[in-house]
Amino acid sequence: MGLLDRGVEIKTPEQIDAMRRAGLVVGRTLELLRGSVRAGMTTGELDAIAEDSIRSAGAVPSFLGYHGFTGTICASVNDEVVHGIPGERVLAEGDLVSIDCGAIVDGWHGDAAITVAIGEVSEELTRLMEVTEESMWRGIAAARLGGRVTDISAAIESYVRRRGRYGILEDYTGHGIGSQMHQPPNVPNFGKRGRGPKLVEGLALAVEPMITLGTKETDTLEDEWTVVTTDGSWAAHFEHTFTLTPQGAWVLTALDGGRAKLEELGVPYGGRD
Repeated sequence: MGLLDRGVEIKTPEQIDAMRRAGLVVGRTLELLRGSVRAGMTTGELDAIAEDSIRSAGAVPSFLGYHGFTGTICASVNDEVVHGIPGERVLAEGDLVSIDCGAIVDGWHGDAAITVAIGEVSEELTRLMEVTEESMWRGIAAARLGGRVTDISAAIESYVRRRGRYGILEDYTGHGIGSQMHQPPNVPNFGKRGRGPKLVEGLALAVEPMITLGTKETDTLEDEWTVVTTDGSWAAHFEHTFTLTPQGAWVLTALDGGRAKLEELGVPYGGRD
């Protein structure tokens, strides 16, 4: 492990393999939550399922206790964009819930997020989720060894702007990840190509667009965690942790390593599994 460009952590192949193990725990937990969520359950019940899944895999929840956070997952509903604290809130038909999940294996982190519709939702909300998730993949697909971090940012913004009048959060970004959950560099979801730290082998990044139906402006609730849109517009959030190998991109939190989606986008798959 080395440091490069103002604290950017560079991992060995063995350390990336440990991150892959953490990423698989996160990916499997999110798929379990996707299949479990339903109207009438609380976000706290989702949290309990997540903690059991992570600990049963021999991993440790990244979020629980992080700066005092009380959940294993972040569960953000409707106009809550990110960092919602799981608890007594009951999910209802037509809600959107964004679920952010992290796990630690042998000291190495994985971090990913999905947004799930509870039952039937409007075409507008379905489209919001599709645009957000696809923009994440377009960002990952734009990453190349020797490129720059904002190549990812520009690809995300360009895709979202072509799809409609959406709000792209600017105060919250993706991030480096490794021996800590949040590390340099920040990975904005907007910007011009060719800026920021160089994309090199051993760098791992969490790419996470947060997109709204309205404003990009947010407030934080009195719980000092939950981030909501100032205009009440609903939001979606998707995230994956990925790295680059000489062969291509490897999405550490995707169960297939991202192979299917990267191939669909014409991007070489760089995974070792």
